[in-house]
Amino acid sequence: MKIAVVTDSTAYLTKEEQEKYNIHVVPIPLTIDGQSYQEGVDISNAEFYDKLAHSSTFPSTSQPPVGEMIELYQQLAAEGYDAAISIFLTSAISGFVNTVTQLAEQLKDQIKIIPFDSHITVKLMGYLTIEAAKEVAAGKDLDTILANLDKLRQTFHSVFVVDDLQNLVRGGRLSNASAIVGSILKIKPLLTMDTPSYSIEAFEKVRSMKRAKLRCEQIFEEKIAQADYPIHAIVIHANAPEAGQKWLNKLSADHPEVTFELGYFGPVIGTHLGQGALAIGWMCDTDRRPL
Repeated sequence: MKIAVVTDSTAYLTKEEQEKYNIHVVPIPLTIDGQSYQEGVDISNAEFYDKLAHSSTFPSTSQPPVGEMIELYQQLAAEGYDAAISIFLTSAISGFVNTVTQLAEQLKDQIKIIPFDSHITVKLMGYLTIEAAKEVAAGKDLDTILANLDKLRQTFHSVFVVDDLQNLVRGGRLSNASAIVGSILKIKPLLTMDTPSYSIEAFEKVRSMKRAKLRCEQIFEEKIAQADYPIHAIVIHANAPEAGQKWLNKLSADHPEVTFELGYFGPVIGTHLGQGALAIGWMCDTDRRPL
């Protein structure tokens, strides 16, 4: 069976990773001040955050056009693919994976589409996609690949803090917004997607960004101490590379046993989190312990 791997642009894979692992990336559309863009295609991170800072209206995101998705899967079928593992951002914040589930039925006579809800987004999802591609290249069967992706997905964890809740609240992406709206501006809610529904939820309130980051570090330390596998962690920033790098340096010094890297929130996720957001995401390091 010839298997393709498909994901969306919020995986934030580099062009080199896409080519190396033969991953097909679907760009997510966004609109700022009436102008439409495709993430990863015609707007850079720097351009997006500059527009976000000066936009007169709240940016919006949408699903890729159904027609384009049909064309993609039909093209894959024409190239000889029998199946397409399709790993997309969590259904808790986007209906994209549900749309593809419907397409799977519509196109079942042409190609077997396997929608896979990542339960997350950003580079954690990117590594889930890379794992799928590696297993395809290794010749593993479809059931084994999906079982291993589920194992890896279960190791995903995240904790983050935003500098301004306005975007999350206005975009309707904060599931318990009523619990924190109206708080003093200096209060920084800690957020996570480690929830039963994998939606973004606030779970603690901390005064000041400094204390919020410290609490994130404490939670990270507590969680990784419970893990029975090596950890790969990503410090993720929304147009705050210096702050992200500084935090990564501290975490690396505190946890030399962990593999760290610096990631970013691109335009689509940045639309909802706003500039200045910081996060720690972590997972099993499959380079050190294969699934």
